[in-house]
Amino acid sequence: MRVSIIIPVYNEFRTLPQVLQRVREASLPPGTSKEIIVVDDGSTDGTSHLLAAYAESIHIHHATRNAGKGAAIRTGLTKATGDIILIQDGDLEYDPADYMQLVAPILEGKAKVVYGSRFRGKPTGMARKNLIANKILTLTANALYDASITDEATAYKAFHIEVLNRLRLDCKRFEFCPEVTAKIRRLGYVIHEVPITYNPRGIAEGKKIAARDGFHALWTLLRYRIARRRSFELK
Repeated sequence: MRVSIIIPVYNEFRTLPQVLQRVREASLPPGTSKEIIVVDDGSTDGTSHLLAAYAESIHIHHATRNAGKGAAIRTGLTKATGDIILIQDGDLEYDPADYMQLVAPILEGKAKVVYGSRFRGKPTGMARKNLIANKILTLTANALYDASITDEATAYKAFHIEVLNRLRLDCKRFEFCPEVTAKIRRLGYVIHEVPITYNPRGIAEGKKIAARDGFHALWTLLRYRIARRRSFELK
């Protein structure tokens, strides 16, 4: 089994070397191999030049302009060859040491979709407004889709490839999370959650998500509740 780790990055010059080191060193269950795919989403801070040093060991795609995290993930999916897809941010908020528990339920046949929940652990330092936004999105996902999850907006999501092969994704910015949550639940997939560690960062440290993204995420959840399933199911 191969695990494709997709890393969308935009202006992550300061943290990306540490992230890539941790990703490369992260352990996976026996019998699995690792494929690392970095999608540089039009960075302007030197990230693109930094990635040149990794060209022989990881797959790198450079976008000509910044299109958004969702668009970068969709590009990464077209490059992935793995049986399991795992999303990794290009900063230090999420710890690759959690990979084992993220992919284990899929390898063991217990799940097709796994979310790493920050709230099944003990997140500290998260800004109050971000905490409230996360709770609202999670409550909405549970109410509209009977998702039974604690962390809809987590960046750590792992999928068996058969799940993503059924979906038509349209996300451009940060709405990847609500879009994929809505669509996989509409298709009947159960979301399995595992606890993860989390080290939140603020705007001054490079965090890019803004209030408008929260409203867009909420609208995305509402929109796909009433959308026709055939409009987003490929198979």
